Amino acid sequence: MPRTPNEFAVHIMINGGHREEIRFPTIQDFQKWYSTELVPKSGSSEFISVPIKNIQGEYMVVRPTAVMALRVEPVFSGSVDRGY
Repeated sequence: MPRTPNEFAVHIMINGGHREEIRFPTIQDFQKWYSTELVPKSGSSEFISVPIKNIQGEYMVVRPTAVMALRVEPVFSGSVDRGY
């Protein structure tokens, strides 16, 4: 039986070496943000909003031209602590 991720951590690598992590509840939520916000404005230097749903009262904006890479990682919650 395949495991289902509880959420997806998206690591954004930004020009200049800065890194940010945001989380999406489903892969579809990430794909929607990616295809409607980031991709259409990929050549723009105007700010776009990055959803930070797990931190109340904070927001983040980024210039799409400054995004160098994205890494999407499924996050599984479980009852066993596997902190290595």
